[in-house]
Amino acid sequence: MRKFQDLLARVFDVALVLAGAALASQIRFDYLAQSGFYWALVMFSAAFALAIFPAFGVYESWRGRSKLALAGQVSLAWLIVQGCALVLMYSLHRSDLVSRLWFSYWTAVTGALLISYRLITHAALARARGAGMNLHQVAIVGSGSQCEAILRRIEAAPTAGFRATAVYNTRPDETSVTNSRVPVFDSVDALADYIRTNDVHELWLMLSLSEEPLICALIGRFRDDLVNIRFMPDVRSHALFEGSGVVELLGMPAINLVASPLSASSMLKKEIFDRLFAAAALIALAPLLLAIAIAVKLSSRGPVLFKQKRKGADGRVFTIYKFRSMRLHTEAKGVLSQATRDDSRVTKVGAFLRRTSLDELPQFFNVLRGDMSVVGPRPHALEHDDLYQKVVAGYINRYRIKPGITGWAQINGFRGETDRIEKMERRVEHDLYYLGHWSFALDMRIIGATIVAGLVHRNAY
Repeated sequence: MRKFQDLLARVFDVALVLAGAALASQIRFDYLAQSGFYWALVMFSAAFALAIFPAFGVYESWRGRSKLALAGQVSLAWLIVQGCALVLMYSLHRSDLVSRLWFSYWTAVTGALLISYRLITHAALARARGAGMNLHQVAIVGSGSQCEAILRRIEAAPTAGFRATAVYNTRPDETSVTNSRVPVFDSVDALADYIRTNDVHELWLMLSLSEEPLICALIGRFRDDLVNIRFMPDVRSHALFEGSGVVELLGMPAINLVASPLSASSMLKKEIFDRLFAAAALIALAPLLLAIAIAVKLSSRGPVLFKQKRKGADGRVFTIYKFRSMRLHTEAKGVLSQATRDDSRVTKVGAFLRRTSLDELPQFFNVLRGDMSVVGPRPHALEHDDLYQKVVAGYINRYRIKPGITGWAQINGFRGETDRIEKMERRVEHDLYYLGHWSFALDMRIIGATIVAGLVHRNAY
């Protein structure tokens, strides 16, 4: 059944790619009837979509997962497909045969169709599950507090398609399960009989790593039954980030306790998006970059760009670029003075650039080079790293991913001068929250907030 659903989804995707091309053609002119190359390009994108979409998980089950994340995954996958189509056109020297306006319409219309189709399907399934259909019955094994927590999550998301039907409290003497609608068992035998009698589909083991004998006993008990057994280890006291993921190392599963929460595939998607976004931004902003460069050069003596060493992912040092906003000055070795309000070193042009964050635009070159990301923890000067690493808990973990031009801390107001340790602590808290809750949708939210409301801020001086 699952294979048939996957096949059907792929057929629909091909149909939507073709439909999007046809609709785009009807908006202005019937380009598809004009040239066979148009159809060849459309078929290439359709075939490439079938090849690349599975890598982005768009055909996996999204039961209990975010619709916004689904839309983000589909959008990113489709943009990469169309990016490859552009590369193909330019490689074959056929870009002059295709209308750029039609290509833009086709990309937008097909993207909207792909997302709408999935959201409509997701909503239909959610309504069915909310009405009691297509449900997976779940039995839960864990301590009373753990069972209570997962029961609340299941009840808070009725459209996810899970229904708790049984609980085995491993520590009845310490905590009890107060939910009266779910039967609570005090032995493995009674739980096993209930699961088999009532056709329970899922068994979730909310157990700690020290309870291996019970885990093995439960797996052995249901070895010959068609029950999905999912181990959700309680590693909250050990894990650096909430919801630390499971990765595969040398063909073996491993749980990240103290490591980057972004998987290899997530890092790859982020990397691809960063390079495409940076290239597009530099092309689109080229006239503005030139105008700012001229203004900086005329404002005071010195170079157009300010260069400084910063730490990147895994502590690697790189050179960051900004438009120079201060007059040339010297400081004692190992000492770095942050800009303060009404700082006499800042030029008039520099004050405007800093206030609007336009001085940060050259960092798109850092993103294009792979030193930085569009979104991530803001990098600090090396002197500040040496100071705050010793006094701010968790500071070093900011370097588990690439630093960003903008970030979660910045759009929440934590930017500018850090004249008190408390300010840096709050900034680090927001950076670690971003690492622990990263998603493509969150990146889009941060970029949108930066563009709409984050360019000018009272702490930018």
